[in-house]
Amino acid sequence: MGQWRQILIDGKSADVFDPDEAGGHAVIHLHGHGLTTLKDNPVFSAEFDRWGLSVICPHGQRSWWLDRVCTEFDAVQTPLDHVRARIVAKVAELWDCRPPQIGLMGISMGGQGVLQLAYRHPRLFPVVAAIAPAVDFHNWHGQGLPLDSIFENREAARQETATLQLHPLNWPPHQLLVCDPQDTDWFEGVDRLSMKLSSSGIAFESDLETRGGGHSWDYFNQMAPAVVEFVAQRLQHVAGRA
Repeated sequence: MGQWRQILIDGKSADVFDPDEAGGHAVIHLHGHGLTTLKDNPVFSAEFDRWGLSVICPHGQRSWWLDRVCTEFDAVQTPLDHVRARIVAKVAELWDCRPPQIGLMGISMGGQGVLQLAYRHPRLFPVVAAIAPAVDFHNWHGQGLPLDSIFENREAARQETATLQLHPLNWPPHQLLVCDPQDTDWFEGVDRLSMKLSSSGIAFESDLETRGGGHSWDYFNQMAPAVVEFVAQRLQHVAGRA
């Protein structure tokens, strides 16, 4: 089995997984609002190792992985820019892997974060998988979270949601959305995004039917094999077309 370790990138922590036998592809995983990365998660680790995926999980605090400054994360640099510039550069340094050979994966807050990144830069990140993505994060505005300092009101936050960043003529060709229908916080937004993708004729895959405990690690771990397989196989497909 591969091993996890923690590194610093410009003073910010990131968890890194080196598989036992690297397959030449890497994944950037963005964590959720609870700040739990995949470090030492036996289910995801086993899948990463099985597919030979090198993985980096940057720590982003409760920043929502947006292209907006969140002082809990950094006073100047936006979390999305940190991922796009610093994390991508570190992936190249560690494993000699560069876009488009870097897959994106995220859970909850991080799930919408990877969609934000892929929808803004689909040619760089053609492979993205979002687990229970917190698409309609604007609904949490006004609850005393860092989100309140990022946006002046709920409507301003809504304008920055991933759904509104989607370009009908320029989108990631390999995207997967999964969400438990019992996820009371985020299912409605994911379902709405999937309907927009369908009505726009945008190719994507989804599983919005499997149940596994709502918005919980029981569900996230249950979906790990299918999600990691999707990312690994689509990265192989992209490599074959390069």
